[in-house]
Amino acid sequence: MSKDITEEQLDFLGITNKDHLSAASRRALKWPTDIGNEWFFEYEVEDLKGDLAYEEGVVRRDPSAIIKHDGKYFVWYSRSVGPTQGFGGDIVEEKVFPWDRCDIWYATSDDGITWKEEGLAVPRGEKGAYDDRSVFTVEIMEYDGMFYLCYQTVKCPYTVRVKNQVGLAWSKSPYGPWTKSEVPILSPADNGIWKGTKQNRFSVEKKGDFDSHKVHDPCIIPYNGKFYLYYKGEQMGEAITFGGRQIRHGVAIADHPKGPYVKSKYNPISNSGHEICVWKYNNGIASLITTDGPEKNTVQWSPDGINFDIKAVVKGAPHAIGLNRSANIEKEPLEILRWGLTHEYMNDDYQYIRRFTTWRMKHHTAKGESGE
Repeated sequence: MSKDITEEQLDFLGITNKDHLSAASRRALKWPTDIGNEWFFEYEVEDLKGDLAYEEGVVRRDPSAIIKHDGKYFVWYSRSVGPTQGFGGDIVEEKVFPWDRCDIWYATSDDGITWKEEGLAVPRGEKGAYDDRSVFTVEIMEYDGMFYLCYQTVKCPYTVRVKNQVGLAWSKSPYGPWTKSEVPILSPADNGIWKGTKQNRFSVEKKGDFDSHKVHDPCIIPYNGKFYLYYKGEQMGEAITFGGRQIRHGVAIADHPKGPYVKSKYNPISNSGHEICVWKYNNGIASLITTDGPEKNTVQWSPDGINFDIKAVVKGAPHAIGLNRSANIEKEPLEILRWGLTHEYMNDDYQYIRRFTTWRMKHHTAKGESGE
């Protein structure tokens, strides 16, 4: 390697001797020569005004992406009421998570700061349906004059071994009414084997695929003439590894927004991550990977929507990002991230939706020092 190293590289990276390279220096020398900061960001979060301000006794969380229609911003989100009891009591009657017993509601805004709650968009299903317990963590896609909401579903009873699925609803208007899919559009893999009958999600005989327990955080993006459904997979017997929780992302692809969706043979397409946050950029797909895994807190990009490389490592990111889909996505890599929505925990029982703002860090100076 040493014969291919330039003096400019050595100077920029501060490497003393090219003939005695540590493992870290060898990795650094493989970085692109035009390292920039266009994929790096810092952020701050502020309260919203109007109906999405914090309200005691009400859970509002997991905002969808924001779209703009007829001059108004629209957002959809999970909404429930009351405190959380957890799994210790009557799981048929009580509420085990803040996102349990949720319906999908929506709100509108003229400026992205003051919001009006418009009401119910997609309710839970009737008793016995695959979505009769909760519908939550919703995403919006506008395509060819139609609006599509994809979201997580849970069927009663909500046990620790329950297998979450993904549902879909569509409408000709962002105000609804919405037609729901009669069956899930995505389900967990069925090749894991639980050990015993006790409700212990870590006790398995066989873990199965990366998404053998749950498929979460769906987001559909029109891409290359098809529809890419990105999702978070949770595995039966989920482990804690050197990167934390063992959570990865996958993608399923369809020829039509309503499916059928076929999981990619390359899944999983990440080794890290939590909530799905993806957007189109430069003929490829960008992804913000947060919270879990050895590559957490990175921004990644793929030229084909499947094979992702790290573009930046960030200090952190807002939770459950709702991207501003009205942004000019080709202006720069993170233009879509310049502002959007997030949720924050007021406490273990109640969350509320807030606004985030990001910016590119252009220089680093000490107090009183000129950065020019």
